[in-house]
Amino acid sequence: MKKPYDVVILGGGLAGLTLSLQLIKDKPSISILVLEKRSGNAPEAAHKVGESTVELGTHYLREVLDLKGYLEEKQLPKHGLRFFLSPHQKENIDKRVELGPRELLPVPSHQIDRGTFENDLIEIVKSKGVEVVLGAKVTDVLLDAQEKKTSYTIDNQEYNSSSLWVVDATGRNSFLKRKLKLKQDLDHGISSAWFRIKGEIDVDSWSENEDWSTYLEPGLRRLSTVHFMDAGYWVWFIPLASGNTSVGIVADPAIHPFDTYNKLDKAFDWFKANEPIVYKNLIDKKEDVLDFKVLKHFAHSCEKLYSTERWAITGESGLFLDPFYSPGTDFIALNNAFVGDLILRDLAGEDIHSRLKIFERTHYSLFENWIPIYQNKYKLWGKTQTMVLKIFWDWAVYWAVPTLLFTNKGYTDILVLRDLFAKKDAVGERFGRLSQQMQLLLLEWGEFDDKEFENRYVDPFDIHFLQGFHTGIDEQHSPKELVQKVKDNVLILEHIAVEMFKLMSHKIYGTSMDIKVDPYSMSLAKKPTEVSKGLSTNLKIKGDVSKMWFY
Repeated sequence: MKKPYDVVILGGGLAGLTLSLQLIKDKPSISILVLEKRSGNAPEAAHKVGESTVELGTHYLREVLDLKGYLEEKQLPKHGLRFFLSPHQKENIDKRVELGPRELLPVPSHQIDRGTFENDLIEIVKSKGVEVVLGAKVTDVLLDAQEKKTSYTIDNQEYNSSSLWVVDATGRNSFLKRKLKLKQDLDHGISSAWFRIKGEIDVDSWSENEDWSTYLEPGLRRLSTVHFMDAGYWVWFIPLASGNTSVGIVADPAIHPFDTYNKLDKAFDWFKANEPIVYKNLIDKKEDVLDFKVLKHFAHSCEKLYSTERWAITGESGLFLDPFYSPGTDFIALNNAFVGDLILRDLAGEDIHSRLKIFERTHYSLFENWIPIYQNKYKLWGKTQTMVLKIFWDWAVYWAVPTLLFTNKGYTDILVLRDLFAKKDAVGERFGRLSQQMQLLLLEWGEFDDKEFENRYVDPFDIHFLQGFHTGIDEQHSPKELVQKVKDNVLILEHIAVEMFKLMSHKIYGTSMDIKVDPYSMSLAKKPTEVSKGLSTNLKIKGDVSKMWFY
């Protein structure tokens, strides 16, 4: 047995490697062993789902891990998320309602080839002094002693390593979760199938409508994470630096049974039935499919993530929800931020007991507030007006609070967390209630949204508050300023919710557009009446929200 390491990380995928890089960047003297079951390089094909990053995860990779230069040189820039709605126009991409940015976004994100990225990350962390062992199958971890003992085999030969900390980053193998019986099921039975196809696929070439092609500069549509949507499913197209393209189906089995697309031939038949324009543009390339993977009922939770006994769980080993909006790297970034802070403070001799409890409570609160974004929502995917409102609301929420907190290191600042989440009627608690209230409202509104829309282009940056939330991500604040900024942003979100509600209520019940509304009790179950202590009209936000409204 070698001398004790400070940290042994089980798993050398994205979560484990980025955590090791984060730790050694912050403490160059730290000793880290990463044990990866894979014996060779990750395949440069459909290695794993999760090629698309958004702003929070991108900040983690570029700024926290100092990978900005690498990403700009070796991976592709991403031109935002792009959605093709209007499912009654499945034969004509140029007639669908298209939602996405026209111009390059001020805050960057990337399309990442996971196989290439993880192979490169191994070399990067090794160059920093992290010890990475490939072909290592972990067989047991003894957590009881002061020094943790990890047993693993390489080519059937057994090895042991000891460490102060053990972190499970084994992905869906979930080594510690299984060992400690921490698994929690999640009522979100979405499944997926995906493959990579040789060569570039540019949806911009799928129409001969020259006016439609000029909405964006050439190449920008291809660099987006493209979504085609209808009730119960969405299809993704993601370009990769290898020159290939990732294509995936994500569906609710209550509407699209898994066995209708869980084989390659079935997936193409599914495209033919559900997204004929995708089928038309892929069928001649079927022989160029490089691989095919599936994942059934992938959402899951975990009873515990961090322990004062010096173990932790990160990445997909612990919590995972849904790939819609590309949050996978976000979850890893948040998880690693908490884990890294705990480990480094513990190694410095600090008592982490209270901090650990606060971090875990914050992490679960975030996750629980994220669940309603997806749960029971796939039936709305085919309703164009509903989805425009939902996407813009979800982006506003994401940029205004969780991303801003992360880019300003708010999640590891105990005073910030206490001010936002622990005080009576804390703004963080209101934020969670508001988010859940709006998701319920969207479900109610979906029952009334029965009109088909087409031939529209909707740019989120025509909406002033969305533009402000997005550009505000990179603004740096003192802890006191950050708390106030979150409070200001939540007030804006309250006004956005109220203006959306008033449009819905006016359409259904003919209510006044100037009634006062309480954003925490609004409902479409019956004709609303004015609430004396509700929010009055904010004319600027009213104008912004009206740009989203098609009725």
